[in-house]
Amino acid sequence: MFRSLCATVSASLSLGFAVTTPPALAAQRVTYTVGWGDVATVGGAGLLAVLPVALSLPHGPPPCAPCDPAGLWGIDRWAVHPVDAHAGLASDVLLLGVAGSAGLASVLGVPAGRARGNAAVYVDAASLTGATTEWLKVLVHRNRPVLYTADAAAAAGNHESRMSFPSGHTSAAFAAATAYAVLARRQQLPHATRNSVLLFLGATGVGALRVTAHQHFPTDVAAGAVLGGGIGWLVARLHPTTP
Repeated sequence: MFRSLCATVSASLSLGFAVTTPPALAAQRVTYTVGWGDVATVGGAGLLAVLPVALSLPHGPPPCAPCDPAGLWGIDRWAVHPVDAHAGLASDVLLLGVAGSAGLASVLGVPAGRARGNAAVYVDAASLTGATTEWLKVLVHRNRPVLYTADAAAAAGNHESRMSFPSGHTSAAFAAATAYAVLARRQQLPHATRNSVLLFLGATGVGALRVTAHQHFPTDVAAGAVLGGGIGWLVARLHPTTP
């Protein structure tokens, strides 16, 4: 059910953006530049993002398995259940739909020079969000909900079980939605408001599914939304533009 629903939503988002974006744009106020700084940003952030995976960070077993949910905030106890693989897959599909739609909406129908700049903003935001999220996971090393359940012993050997905060799916989705929303507003792209609303609804759905899948606590998702949204906004606002 989750899989088919999110696949339909993702396809609808992508199709909607592809069909309604006209071949030429009228008034545009900002043109982003592309340079070696973007290459360095994406390369450096990409390397930082894969290091925790390559080094299997964080090291060591969790401090408890199973852990006592009494130590959690009340809102987070709702997520203490065995992992729901179907909801997890649905969150993957919906994230792809949001990220893909935001990327397409940023470049479709835009003159080549502006499209390259928009793509640079989008990729910069995604890479910086990924690197920041991964290292926050390592530094905080919060236990995932599964370590509070009867499945804790089996999950304790996986270092991923200690990387709950913040939600990477949610931060990526909100970074994509926010970067698009800011650059679309600055460039007066057609249907910017409608597309932004759809993207933020999709990003919210990604976060909700991560909690439904019991992969994250609600506070993990809230932190991911703030983190991704903040980085997406900063990159789209501060990225160099032509005079």
